[in-house]
Amino acid sequence: MRLPRLDLSLRSKLALVSLALLALPWAGYRYVREMERFLLEAQQSALLGTARAIATALHERPRLLGVRPDESALRRQAQEELQRLAEARGETIAPEGPGEPDAEESFDEVAAILRGLDRASSRIWVVDRRYRVIALAGSLKPKRAETTVPVWRGWMEAPLRWLMPPPPDDFDDTIDADIISTAQEISAAFLGAERTEVRQTPDGKVAIVSAAHPIWAGDEVIGAVVAEETTNAILVARNAALERLLLITLVVFALIALALLGFASRLSWRIRHLRDEADSAIDAQGRITGTIAGSTSGDEVGDLSRSFSRLLTRLGEHHGYLEGMASRLSHELRTPIAVVRSSLENLRLTELPQDAGVYLDRANDGLTRLTTVLTRMSEATRLEQSLSVAERERFDLAAVVAGCVEGYRQAFKPQVFDLRIESQPLKLDGAPDLAAQMLDKLIANAVDFALPGSPIRVDLVRFDNAAQLIVTNRGPQLPAEMRDRLFQSMVSVRKDRSGTEPHLGLGLYVARMVAEFHGGTIAAHNLSEGDGVAFVVTMPLAADS
Repeated sequence: MRLPRLDLSLRSKLALVSLALLALPWAGYRYVREMERFLLEAQQSALLGTARAIATALHERPRLLGVRPDESALRRQAQEELQRLAEARGETIAPEGPGEPDAEESFDEVAAILRGLDRASSRIWVVDRRYRVIALAGSLKPKRAETTVPVWRGWMEAPLRWLMPPPPDDFDDTIDADIISTAQEISAAFLGAERTEVRQTPDGKVAIVSAAHPIWAGDEVIGAVVAEETTNAILVARNAALERLLLITLVVFALIALALLGFASRLSWRIRHLRDEADSAIDAQGRITGTIAGSTSGDEVGDLSRSFSRLLTRLGEHHGYLEGMASRLSHELRTPIAVVRSSLENLRLTELPQDAGVYLDRANDGLTRLTTVLTRMSEATRLEQSLSVAERERFDLAAVVAGCVEGYRQAFKPQVFDLRIESQPLKLDGAPDLAAQMLDKLIANAVDFALPGSPIRVDLVRFDNAAQLIVTNRGPQLPAEMRDRLFQSMVSVRKDRSGTEPHLGLGLYVARMVAEFHGGTIAAHNLSEGDGVAFVVTMPLAADS
C-alpha cells in the first residue's frame, strides 16, 4: 500500500527538521537527573560521615547513654564479705555500687556533643538500645534567606512554578515511635552496620535522607546515631539547573528558528523569483519571449538559474528556427511545384497513351494538396506577423457576422445556417477582416463535424460589456482530454485523414489568436443534450458601446 504524499513547503520541512533539536533539552534533562542522583549519593555519604563522627565521640562511654556495666559473681561475693566483716567489728561500710551518673547530666552532655557537630540543615538524634531518643539537635526546617528575584524571571515565575514546583517548607518532621522501631537504617545500626535510607515524611510531602551508625561499648552496640536531611537542597539545585536549561533552550530555539525562518524565506523568495522569470519568459501560446538573468550565486539555486537561462536561450533559438521553417519551406517548394505543374500541363499537350490521363489527374491532385498544405503552413506565421502590425478600427461585429453568414449559405450549399443576432449594434475595437477570418475557421470546423441535414447555429449576443459569439453544431462530442489542447497549434481531433482536404490543426489556433488580438477568449464545450459542440468567443465591447 502506497503511503499518501505530504506536500510541504520548504519552511514546513525545515520546521520539522528543527524538531530534531529537541534532543538537546532531552539530553540536558537526562544530565540534570544524573546530577541529582550524584548529589543524593554525596548527601548520603556526608550524612553517614556525620553520624560516624558523632558515634566515634560516644564510643566506649556507656554511662552517657545511661547504661549500667555488667557485675561479675566474684565482685558481688567480695562486696558481701566486706560488708559482713565490717558489721562484726561494729563498723558501717557504704555499699559500693557500680555507680550511675545522673541521667539528666548524661543526656545534656550527649546533646552538647551533638550541637558541636550539628549542621545547619540537618537533624541529629541518638537512640539507645531500648529505642528511646535520648538526645536531639538541629532541625529539618532551616530558615530561608531573602532572595531578590531577577526582572526577567518575574514574568516566568508562574509557568516555572507550574513546571518545576519548589520544595515545600510546611511539612511534618515529627519523629514517630513507629519510624524508630521500623526504620531499616536503625535496625541495621543495632546489628552493628552503618546504613543510609531515603524515606518520606509522615505527610508524604518531602523526602528525608537518613544515615545511622552504631555506638559501641566494647563488643556491644549500646545505641545508634541518626543524621537526617531533606532532599530540598537537591531539588532546589535541580530546579535551578532545569531553569537555566529551559532558558538556554528557549534562547537557542528562538535564534535557530529565526535563522531557519530567514534562510527558508530567502530560499523560497529565490525559487519564486526564478519561477516568475520562467513564467514571464514564455507567453500563453508557448512562445519564448524572454530569458532568465542567470544568478551569480554559487549555490544550487544559482546553478539552476543559470541552467534555466541557457535552456531558454537554446529553446528560443530552436523555436525561432521552427517558426521560420514553414515560410522557408513554402518559399523553397513553390518553385519546384511550379516546375512540376508546368511540366504536367506540357504533357497534356502532347500525345500520350490513353491511360496516361489518369496518372496526370492524380499528379495534378497531389500538387493541389501539396500547395494547400504549404499555404496553410505559412498561414499562421503570416497571421502572427499581420497581428503585430494590424491597425485597429471601430467596427460593428453584428454587421460582419451577418455578411459572413450570407456568404456561407452560398459557399456551403446545401448546409443550413441558423443566424440569431441582437438588433442593436455591437461595436468592437479591432480588425473586421480578422474577425471574419476567425468566423471562417469556426464555421469550417462546424461544417466538418455537423451531422448531415442538421443546421449550424450562429448566435451573437451582448453579455455584460462584451459580445459573445456562439457557433453550435450537432455531431460528435469533444474528448475530455482534448478540451485544453484544442486551440493549440498543430492539434486536431479528426480521425479520418483520407479526405482530399488536408487538415493541419491550425484553424482553431488561428481563431484563438484573433480572439486574443481583440482582448477576448475562446472556449469549447459539449452540449448538455450530449449531441453536439458549442464554440464560444467572448470579446469586450468598445468603451462607449
